[in-house]
Amino acid sequence: MSNAPEISCPTCRKSIVWGDDYPHRPFCSARCKQIDFGDWANEAHSIPGEPVMDAELLDETQH
Repeated sequence: MSNAPEISCPTCRKSIVWGDDYPHRPFCSARCKQIDFGDWANEAHSIPGEPVMDAELLDETQH
């Protein structure tokens, strides 16, 4: 019996055992990993809070 935890894929919620059988963990597959990456890239996911970079510093770096 394995001590590896059973987790749910963050994308499709499929139950997987944390181990070498799932090299894309915490995702169940490369497809679910890509879907999640696309959601972050399209800003469907975000971390709440104020921007870390000061707006004045951002303006200076763009010039």
